[in-house]
Amino acid sequence: MKVSRRAFSKGCAMAATGLAIAEALPAFAQVEGEQIKTSPKHPVPSIQDTESPAEKNERMGWFREARFGMFIHWGLYAIPAGRWNGKEVPGIGEWIMNRASIPVADYKALAPKFNPTQFSASEIVGLAKSAGMKYIVITSKHHDGFAMFDSKANPFNIVEATPFKRDPLKELAAECREQGIKLGFYYSQDQDWTAPGGAAYKTGDHKPPTFHWDPAQDGNFAEYLETKAIPQIEELLANYGEFPAIIWFDTPSKDMTPELAGKIVSVLNKHSKLVWNNRLGGGYSGDTETPEQYIPARGYPGRDWESCMTMNDTWGYKQDDTNFKSTETLLRNLIDIASKGGNYLLNIGPMATGEVPGAEAERLREMGKWLAVNGESIYATQPTLFGAEAGAFSLTEKDKEGKPKFIPSWKWRSTTKTDKIYIHLFEWPGATFHLDKMTRTVTGAYLLADTGRAQLKVTKQGEGITVALPAKQLDPIATVLVLTTS
Repeated sequence: MKVSRRAFSKGCAMAATGLAIAEALPAFAQVEGEQIKTSPKHPVPSIQDTESPAEKNERMGWFREARFGMFIHWGLYAIPAGRWNGKEVPGIGEWIMNRASIPVADYKALAPKFNPTQFSASEIVGLAKSAGMKYIVITSKHHDGFAMFDSKANPFNIVEATPFKRDPLKELAAECREQGIKLGFYYSQDQDWTAPGGAAYKTGDHKPPTFHWDPAQDGNFAEYLETKAIPQIEELLANYGEFPAIIWFDTPSKDMTPELAGKIVSVLNKHSKLVWNNRLGGGYSGDTETPEQYIPARGYPGRDWESCMTMNDTWGYKQDDTNFKSTETLLRNLIDIASKGGNYLLNIGPMATGEVPGAEAERLREMGKWLAVNGESIYATQPTLFGAEAGAFSLTEKDKEGKPKFIPSWKWRSTTKTDKIYIHLFEWPGATFHLDKMTRTVTGAYLLADTGRAQLKVTKQGEGITVALPAKQLDPIATVLVLTTS
């Protein structure tokens, strides 16, 4: 995962009562926001350039229904866990080699120490399933160049270079197949800090010239791509049955020219069901926008997207980072993202033993309890029918464009289906919930957590409605009011 300057945002609120309503866009579109410009003029046309809208809808269907996935950042960096030579290294855990300018030979010396005997694919996939997640994306190779799979293309991998001698991706694929979870692979196609010619970002800079801190890193980028990256991508696409469902690229540099990216696209095009993101480089937009550590205020009109976020402040395991977000924040992020038609890719960072930190597992199980009751209001939903967000612009904070940052309110969000509107009430409004304008005909109302489905009184008032509510909310994080419609 690239180093992000963007501070973690709790997300952005949907409309407060009384705002105008517009009919829902398709599941991949948002109510309003910036359009993403793409160009089909590529050296090698991608599947996105050539497929019909119907073909794309079929290919992206499962992704649009999923709404919630697990990101896994796991590799050799879990051994130092944020410390080198007895000192904490600032920044995120999986960037420790870069941030501490660790020589290649010293970093590679971690491999013989990596023996994650506590790793259990069944437990991790089971944790994802208990959390209500529908897919998993795991780091098959991060920027450190270490492959977490059995690679014949390069010996710096978990089977050949460690005493573990097992392929965790193969074990995860088997468990995902068994438990009905989609599986995807993150692959750092551009940065590789241990392979000669691999790119390396200058620490803390999003758009730097690439640099190396060890002569062992020097070489030709195109040669690195031809001899390591592309062969490993081919291995990932060929050796795991119907998986991967997703290839998740990251941090493209200026080295990834359109011509070089086109060579990767030629490989991807052989897999007609594959989903891949917007981080390949070379001018290819892929399938998904990938906002990192924030929720876009208005989503991405006309584009599929997923917000990738951490539970604390790091992606890879870092022993000194205990700044975990609350279950309330994580759940409200999920609801907020779904209300804008996006997916939530929430990260875990297993330890060097292979175990998931207890604080992460606990929060996921708590999220799963809420989804077991209210998941209908998240999965396979379309964005809100309600327009602009409630909130105010900050007088001191700036957004990525240097403009005043929008600070949302957290009163409620909404998702929709063809015959239902879901209102996620974060703040209990009291005896009634009111909408000034409703373009659909409301035929009934009830609380989703009420197993008896007791009907709530709905009163039409002009163009709007008022729903009578019980005295108390059913869930302190979010009580879901369901409006049945025709």
